[in-house]
Amino acid sequence: QVQVEESGGGLVQAGGSLRLSCIVHGRMFRDYAVGWFRQAPGEERECVAAIGFGGGSAYYQDSAEGRFIISRDNAKNTAYLQMNSLKPEDTAVYYCAADPRFGVITSTPRNIDYWGQGTQVTVSS
Repeated sequence: QVQVEESGGGLVQAGGSLRLSCIVHGRMFRDYAVGWFRQAPGEERECVAAIGFGGGSAYYQDSAEGRFIISRDNAKNTAYLQMNSLKPEDTAVYYCAADPRFGVITSTPRNIDYWGQGTQVTVSS
């Protein structure tokens, strides 16, 4: 059984940085692509970044491009989302997701196999 666990959320002032971590337990982490999603109150869940098995493929939502960096350490079964120059509109619950199919993460998230419980990120103005 695969378990996905996020950490690293919190409260930060606008312009600040946070690093989220996602540990995937139970299977060969290197066989999974990983995505970071967020959902603000009243909004749909959206993918902000995704990374392929070996880290060679990466996707960023336009709003994250140039500010967020997704990475992974397969030896630690962990993926990261470094978020810089944070804005109040980045406030949301951030979720980590794992799936063997990179395309599913970026295009059809409703079919993603495994999700974490989410971590709150709040950016104050």
